Amino acid sequence: ASVPAGRVLCQMVPCGAEEVDQAIKSAHTAYLKWSKMAGMERARIMLEAARIIRAYSFTHSGVFLCNSFVLSFSAGQHIQLPGGAFAYTRREPLGVCVGIGAWNYPFQIAAWKSAPALACGNAMVFKPSPMTPVTAVILAEIYKEAGVPEGLFNVVQGGAETGTLLCHHPMVAKVSFTGSVPTGKKIMEMSAKGVKPVTLELGGKSPLIIFKDCEMENAVRGALMANYLSQGEVCCNGTRVFVQREIMPQFLEEVVKRTKAIRVGDPLLKDTLMGALISKPHLEKVLGFVAQAKKEGARVLCGGEPFTPSDPKLKGGYFMSPCVLDNCRDDMTCVKEEIFGPVMSVLPFDTEEEVLQRANNTTFGLASGVFTRDIGRAHRVAENLQAGTCFINNYNISPVEVPFGGYKMSGFGRENGQVTIEYYSQLKTVVVEMGDVDSLF
Repeated sequence: ASVPAGRVLCQMVPCGAEEVDQAIKSAHTAYLKWSKMAGMERARIMLEAARIIRAYSFTHSGVFLCNSFVLSFSAGQHIQLPGGAFAYTRREPLGVCVGIGAWNYPFQIAAWKSAPALACGNAMVFKPSPMTPVTAVILAEIYKEAGVPEGLFNVVQGGAETGTLLCHHPMVAKVSFTGSVPTGKKIMEMSAKGVKPVTLELGGKSPLIIFKDCEMENAVRGALMANYLSQGEVCCNGTRVFVQREIMPQFLEEVVKRTKAIRVGDPLLKDTLMGALISKPHLEKVLGFVAQAKKEGARVLCGGEPFTPSDPKLKGGYFMSPCVLDNCRDDMTCVKEEIFGPVMSVLPFDTEEEVLQRANNTTFGLASGVFTRDIGRAHRVAENLQAGTCFINNYNISPVEVPFGGYKMSGFGRENGQVTIEYYSQLKTVVVEMGDVDSLF
């Protein structure tokens, strides 16, 4: 049932030094047991967790846990050396890993971080965002029900102070963080003191390039997917939409028409396409970006205003109408900074060379996209865009089998796909001599 807007759901108490220490120690005890289990046994438990998640209908994350079970059988390499000697490598778990999540995909991020960590034999202490404290607890209950050892996946609640305690704790082997660039830098700095490896999935200001030879209907759909998914609160959103000048009028007309038709309201209702923003301060910040854009000369073609849905229960909600900005320039705040709301900035371009230079002129590099029917151009543009993902003739498609992560200040390391094994294990080389020691002495 829908809860009236602005109502408190539950109270959470931030974890201090004592609770953090307790969580890490209990995770370490569980890790010692879990890491010695056979891969097959760990896989069985992960698959059971995936089955329970599917029953909860968190489908995406369920699929992910299934894939992560492949990681339970991480094979090493065998290297033949002269004289019958040989070497082999082993992928071994790191120990207790820390996951720190963002509020925009709270359940998914908890699953994305914990599934490969656990599959590789580690334990995880996870701190969700203080804005979305509940779903990680549900995941912990699911793991427990599936049969993971007590304490293997622990949840600690809190804000920056709790995060600091986690990064500084001597028993933590690794930190994986999703969030903003400034916080990411701090996490890296704190982890450096203990020489702990980090993976960072930070912000973005991704370019979406639409050439005049595109399939217009698909390009419009792509631009909507790239900007309005989850109220625009998505780090890889393609919020700088570059449209080739010849098709600009046609594109804008279509995109504005579709944007105006987006139903805003209770996200649990089937025909609602957009819910509320995360909080009042965040709504004010996003509306502030629209006001700033106007001041700098952008034209609001639609939306960008506080919105009150017709349902009286939603009266106090943090809703806004999705917004299209035209007349944008590369040096405007709305084009340079991550807004994290349903605001699309549209910019004209003339040539491929020019648009690539403009698209890459940013400190971010999370995602990018291109719409064109020219196969040569599609791959050429994908090669030249400085971003961890490039979507060709689509946008915001992130299957869990595919690695995801950033270039430049959008971070490093990857989530999802087979490659995550590298970020949740360490490599041991074992050299075996079959003959006598050939000594220099």
